[in-house]
Amino acid sequence: MSGPILLPGATGLNGSGQPTTLGVMGGGQLGRMFVQAAQAMGYFTVVLDPDVISPAGLVSHYHIQTDYLDQQGLAQLMQRCAAVTTEFENVPAPALVTLGAARPTAPSADAVAIAQDRIKEKAHLARSGVPVAPYAVIETAAQLNAVADQLLPGILKTARLGYDGKGQVRCHNRTELASAWDTLKNVPCVLEQMLPLAAECSVIVARGWDGEVVHFAPQLNLHREGILAVTEAYAGNMPPVLANQAVEAAKNIAAELNYVGVLCVEFFVLAEDTPESDAIGALVVNEMAPRPHNSGHYTLDACDVSQFDLQVRTLAGLPLAQPRQHSAAVMLNLLGDLWVDGATPRWDQVLALPGVHLHLYGKLKASKGRKMGHLTVTAASPEQARSTALAAAGVLGIAPF
Repeated sequence: MSGPILLPGATGLNGSGQPTTLGVMGGGQLGRMFVQAAQAMGYFTVVLDPDVISPAGLVSHYHIQTDYLDQQGLAQLMQRCAAVTTEFENVPAPALVTLGAARPTAPSADAVAIAQDRIKEKAHLARSGVPVAPYAVIETAAQLNAVADQLLPGILKTARLGYDGKGQVRCHNRTELASAWDTLKNVPCVLEQMLPLAAECSVIVARGWDGEVVHFAPQLNLHREGILAVTEAYAGNMPPVLANQAVEAAKNIAAELNYVGVLCVEFFVLAEDTPESDAIGALVVNEMAPRPHNSGHYTLDACDVSQFDLQVRTLAGLPLAQPRQHSAAVMLNLLGDLWVDGATPRWDQVLALPGVHLHLYGKLKASKGRKMGHLTVTAASPEQARSTALAAAGVLGIAPF
């Protein structure tokens, strides 16, 4: 696979005289941080997003405010930009097909379509030779009745449009399973066996048009109510053997997809000395995200190249330097829950702590569970980073970890 080399500061399409413009489908915080990384390198940016006050649209050179499948909007995006990426996996794949026919588009429509559908995703993971939790596809009543006993207790997940714990129901027996499927409107689902977990981790890789791959070290993640709460990123956060296995698995998944762009793969670390860990292995792939990821936000402050810098480089066909992490880091997700009764969190007290980096996403309305920003603490040692992060959490009213 070959792609363009779009140099920073070069003139754009049709002799326009302006710097090369990069496009992004989606206007959330991930798009915002991509736009900021691209602009820092001298690119113009254009965002297509239906929200008039989308975080990325507010900081981009251009904001095309249309639906993702609007043909006029897509035509305008193709006219303005030299290459296109996406900031979330639920951009309609047909829109990426249209864009990919006229402009270099990364990730591809095929890769995004697989990540949008858990059934297709499980099949791809099997082809990549990486372990997954035992599961069953449920699309019909017959498949529901045929579920193997050993898959219960399990978690029933909708095949499409599930994120941050949405579209998931825990089932301990067949009665609960049948009720859960009804609750989810009998849409296609995947039932995954509930496994004894010791931890959760993720790996972020970036793969170029030429197949070159770089990666960040695995990060440990803590989820609360299905939403990422804390990421810890530093040397020794998990055994080296497991860390190497996770990195190689993520690279294999990207290669099997012929992927271009930034890809995050989330893993479950199984508890030791259990029948499941003996039969499956210590690591099990949970899911993948064809984009930068919440768990990689610490790279903005703790690494010499961030995940968003790599998103720009992969899209533009620039060389991929292996990232180097210069500081231990702990990242706290900042949800709308912190804005209690409209009050502003005490950022002054948080910013008085050493090594604290505050990132707010420009969202004007806070609501429960909505990602409003993140806080990264960097330090010379993991112990210092964790201690300061716990102090920041105490100020903000975030539960300790």
